[in-house]
Amino acid sequence: MQKKMTYEQAMQRLEQLVQEIEQGTLGVDHLIDRVKEAQTLLQFCRNKLVQVEKDIKEILPDEDK
Repeated sequence: MQKKMTYEQAMQRLEQLVQEIEQGTLGVDHLIDRVKEAQTLLQFCRNKLVQVEKDIKEILPDEDK
């Protein structure tokens, strides 16, 4: 995975991986590699979303108070 990958780039790569996996033409070794890469990208995206949510909460006033 690229060091400076954006959320959008990660999602685009995930879409590519899903298409490759769904085609059912990958050998077992390639399938394992694609699933591992997808797992890494999913974690990256989750972390990015959590960080963005945290940053937004710091910027915007707490409406519950």
